[in-house]
Amino acid sequence: MNSFKQRTLDFLEIEWATYIERFNRLPTAEGLKRVNEQGYEQFRDMLAHILTWWEEGMGIILAIAEEREYERKKYDFAVFNAEAVAKYKSWDESEFLARFEQTRLKAITDLKSMNEAAWENRRVRNWVIGIFIGHAREHLVALSRFLLLDLLQNEWATYVVDFNGLDDEKKKEFISKQGFGNFHDLLAHIIGWWEEAVRIIDGILYEPGFTWQDPPTDAFNLELTGKYSAWSNADLLSHYENTRMAMIALVEKTPDDAFLNPNIEGWLSADIVQHYDGHAV
Repeated sequence: MNSFKQRTLDFLEIEWATYIERFNRLPTAEGLKRVNEQGYEQFRDMLAHILTWWEEGMGIILAIAEEREYERKKYDFAVFNAEAVAKYKSWDESEFLARFEQTRLKAITDLKSMNEAAWENRRVRNWVIGIFIGHAREHLVALSRFLLLDLLQNEWATYVVDFNGLDDEKKKEFISKQGFGNFHDLLAHIIGWWEEAVRIIDGILYEPGFTWQDPPTDAFNLELTGKYSAWSNADLLSHYENTRMAMIALVEKTPDDAFLNPNIEGWLSADIVQHYDGHAV
């Protein structure tokens, strides 16, 4: 099976299948706080937003795959998102949740049977990434092992290759926007925060009475670039890969209930998910 197709199905069958359940495990006040931080009054409104984009995107994806005409729109996202919330506002709670689940299952069925050649279509790929893969990170409310491993084994795995694929001008522009002098310093920054996450999470899990202080961000970042400044690029790239594998091992061995620990969840979310979105090529 096409690896991109399998990855998409995994998001629908694993990440999105447990999305509501994971949110419902959060303390009520914490869950509402996270939803409010994303600009929604309640979790249901965010689900309505996600659901409506699934419906919109799947209609276009299938039209492309079946070589049918479809309306090409220029979206006003604020308007579309407001309409999405309003569309389901009056629905009974159980009927709305059933609709969400039915749409998820139908998307799985339709994507499994979709013409294999369609998976190589740029517009299809962009819609899939937007509504199923990227949306899971954008609307992360309760962290999952799946999402962490997916990022570490995909976007973080190709991070250096993705940067090297840019032309020289775009490399300079990217590094400048990131606030670093060069790509070497950016990798040192990423590696150092990963190493700190491993140290702290291992301490929480395996050392009774373990205590720590979150490092002051600016000073720690300067310390990291200095720490690795004398390393050759080859050695740093090798260390990046070794540290990425250490992060995978950490996520794989972390017990299920540890994801409910706000300190562990916070470090994993910040260093793997948020950090990628902050430094995406």
